[in-house]
Amino acid sequence: MSKAYWVAHVTVTDPARYAGYMELAPAAFKKYGARFLARGVDAQTLEGEVWQRHVVIEFDDMDRALACYNSPEYRAARALREGVCKASVTLVNGLGDQGHGSGQS
Repeated sequence: MSKAYWVAHVTVTDPARYAGYMELAPAAFKKYGARFLARGVDAQTLEGEVWQRHVVIEFDDMDRALACYNSPEYRAARALREGVCKASVTLVNGLGDQGHGSGQS
């Protein structure tokens, strides 16, 4: 089974209210074994929309990533994020033992 990755891009419009999301979200990530691989504002957008923050989180598999996103803990955090940021969140399966070096995007 391949790893799954949560890729998020966020632009915060109300930092004071976004802090509520930042207080609750870690509990969900911890519960589902999330491992943060990249997180921050130091990035270079080469194509597409420019975002303020970028996050890549690894999960053991897609089921755990989806369970985290749909969990009561993360739903509560998301509710605090509504209207205080613009976000794009994508879950993607890792390549595992398949597809390495295929060059396909």
